[in-house]
Amino acid sequence: MNSKSAKNRLIEKGIRAGEVDMYDEDTIWSQNSSDKVDIAEELMRIVREIFRSVPLDRNLKALSIGSGSEPQFQILEASFREGLFLLDIDRIPLSVIDRRIKSHWIDHVSTIQADYNKTLVCIEDAQRFLREELGGSRQDLITLHHSLYYASESDWAELFSSLYSTILSFKGFIHAVMMSSDCREKNSTTWLYNHFAGKFFGCRNDQDLVLFSKTLGRSSSFRKADIHVETHRVKFFNDDFEKFMAVIWMILLYPNVHDYTLDQKEEITEYVYGNFYKTGKPLIQMQDHLVIGK
Repeated sequence: MNSKSAKNRLIEKGIRAGEVDMYDEDTIWSQNSSDKVDIAEELMRIVREIFRSVPLDRNLKALSIGSGSEPQFQILEASFREGLFLLDIDRIPLSVIDRRIKSHWIDHVSTIQADYNKTLVCIEDAQRFLREELGGSRQDLITLHHSLYYASESDWAELFSSLYSTILSFKGFIHAVMMSSDCREKNSTTWLYNHFAGKFFGCRNDQDLVLFSKTLGRSSSFRKADIHVETHRVKFFNDDFEKFMAVIWMILLYPNVHDYTLDQKEEITEYVYGNFYKTGKPLIQMQDHLVIGK
């Protein structure tokens, strides 16, 4: 088989990778990037702060929103022995956690299948969620690790206000992580999305966690809150081109948001093959961490 035929077969596989389930796409990203290590490092700093502020004999509770199968499960499960609640709209990743709970004889972790846009954005809904799903107990930690993509930025202020005032305990923390909205490096996830979604759909990533932190800082609801934001750099690479492209389609929000045509998918796949896979260059992601403490 000549090199041209081999390349064409890889391109075809790369295009078909767009049909991979989102759970599998996220698993590939988690296993081949430094993203989860980066999140875990910041998460451990927060957990350390929480333990400093409460008596040693008081067990803690946490809520993970948009948890998926929760790569940070071991940290959260071990740290929040009074109760760990994993919320996700997708039953598939939650079933992974349910099997782990059963096989490891874990009795303090619960899964909740729900859309946080419908259960947590409004204060009245958050109060109902607190009462019916969390047993009326406020949480010492709330995480939103790469889950804010699925909420309109116009709803963020109300969502965070509901979480802060209704769900979060005294001296608790909220930790949110997401891809930076602006990065001009052409080997970054942000640039790829802004370039191709912009070219084909006139869209760009306008979900800006750094700018949002400044909005929160001016809000009277967060007047006493300790708000901190910083940006980290993570890397991804996989020498299986089909798996590499599965992650690219996840980043480009195909097919749930943008339904690229076959010609558009060919152009994207050719670009990724020539600029990343063939050269062995890793994909980078600049990602923002927002930490809010009471």
